[in-house]
Amino acid sequence: MFLKTEEEIELIRESSLLVGKTLAEVAKIITPGVTPLELDAIAEEFIRDNGGVPGFKGYNDFPNTLCTSVNAQVVHGIPSNQPLKNGDIISVDCGVLMNEFYGDVAYTFEVGEVSDKIKLLLKTTKECLQRGVEAAKAGNRIGDIGAAVQTWAEKNGYGVVRELVGHGLGRNLHEAPEVPNYGRRGNGMKLKEGLVLAIEPMINLGKRNVKQDSDGWTIVTSDGLPSAHFEHDIVVRKNGAEVLSTHEFVEEVLSKKVN
Repeated sequence: MFLKTEEEIELIRESSLLVGKTLAEVAKIITPGVTPLELDAIAEEFIRDNGGVPGFKGYNDFPNTLCTSVNAQVVHGIPSNQPLKNGDIISVDCGVLMNEFYGDVAYTFEVGEVSDKIKLLLKTTKECLQRGVEAAKAGNRIGDIGAAVQTWAEKNGYGVVRELVGHGLGRNLHEAPEVPNYGRRGNGMKLKEGLVLAIEPMINLGKRNVKQDSDGWTIVTSDGLPSAHFEHDIVVRKNGAEVLSTHEFVEEVLSKKVN
């Protein structure tokens, strides 16, 4: 477990904020007909123009800047030339490396008009993230975060993906500890001040089971039903988590698109 200094936390915040701004650039052009590869190109250019390097590109040989996961794709989708359709959802997960520290944030977008059932899935997944964040305070345990996410998701009738987890964050994209989205309160490692975590619920409309696609990267739901994914970077503090990343830039863009 790598506890961070205040200077390091500020650098992670800067990287995380650049990811948030990158996702907002992507949000501007998400409409039916746009392709994930077009989103990817915009994200890479924006990151580089702002002094960062795409954190995912080349990571374990991943080919792109963004992970774009559409509908039943849960995470790690490789951007394609397949145009998005009205009613789709797309999880956009993005990482940035800047000043030697990573930021890692995800947001699931509606494409055009989606069904009420899908809107509720996205709303609940975002609430799961919020509950996970609220559980990440000094003295609590890793299991408290997972339990908070799992309880809310399952109470609303959704499946919680277990094979993929949140993680520590810093000079490496994935650091100890792992942060599962399920668990028992009071279990696992004790959370200490200065621990930086990426919390990222992956919540399925149907069952929790997933499988890997033939491309070796994309994780999909076993039942073919949609999945949602939201992610924040946080630092554990004495009185609760401080969120280092933001979805505000994204939501500002989305609110303008609606009006």
